[in-house]
Amino acid sequence: MTVENVLDSNKVRKKSRSQTFSVSILIGPATLIVLAGLLIPGLILFRYSLEHYSPNGLIDAVLSGENYIKFIADPYYRTVLFRTLRVALWCTIACLIVGFPLAFVLARTRSRFKNLLILLIVLPLFVGNAVRAAGWMTLLGNKGMLNSILMSLGVIVQPLEMMYSEGAVVAGLISINLPFMVLTLQSVLESIDRSIDEAALSLGAGPWKTFWRVIWPLSLPGIVTGTIMVFIMAMNAYATPVLLGGPQFKTMAPLVYDQFQLGNWPFGAAASFILMATTMVLTALASYWLQRRYRQ
Repeated sequence: MTVENVLDSNKVRKKSRSQTFSVSILIGPATLIVLAGLLIPGLILFRYSLEHYSPNGLIDAVLSGENYIKFIADPYYRTVLFRTLRVALWCTIACLIVGFPLAFVLARTRSRFKNLLILLIVLPLFVGNAVRAAGWMTLLGNKGMLNSILMSLGVIVQPLEMMYSEGAVVAGLISINLPFMVLTLQSVLESIDRSIDEAALSLGAGPWKTFWRVIWPLSLPGIVTGTIMVFIMAMNAYATPVLLGGPQFKTMAPLVYDQFQLGNWPFGAAASFILMATTMVLTALASYWLQRRYRQ
């Protein structure tokens, strides 16, 4: 190795260290603040989850895993967890099925109204979840607009029971999470060169084969990001299940809130950690499976 090569190598290493130091200076403070804001409350909450709640309302500082065992052993709490998983899964699948064609059209359109279309998708995000849930209540209620129209047309004789059901909760969550899916997919689909589609078509692949063998694998990063985002938000939704599901339709977020309201912090903390662990494990497994499936 010549002296010039050694000097060049040293310059590259110094430049790399300088860039790393600059990046650390820029993102270091924000990273520390986020970690402190997440880890410190999380550790305190985990400490609560290991304590014992007495029927007289006192919390005993006796460390044990009884709250986790209670949650897993009780069929009621297992049903709430599985219901939450089912609702989040249906919401994620529906958002992907509905959002992908819409995102594809937005990404490929050359219309001068493209910015207006994107604005129409972003616009619902300016309205709070509780307000949108109230809109669904107005639409699906026994005296709501949908029942009124059907009864005036003579399609039904008495109102349909659409409120306070799993379907109403899923519909409300879809309306809330769909813009996130569309915007995530659109940003990835726009980065796919259109000449790739043309090359596939010129080689004899039909539209469906081009989509399945070319567009879908290339859009996988957006699919993974969008599905993970929607699934996490659906798993942790509170206002929509409470307003559209009613008091009898329990999901994990309202369950955790109710436990804290009752003063049972240890069990509420344990339930929140079970929710967090379930969400993280399932999203990690789904991301790993999708990436491995389409990497081949």
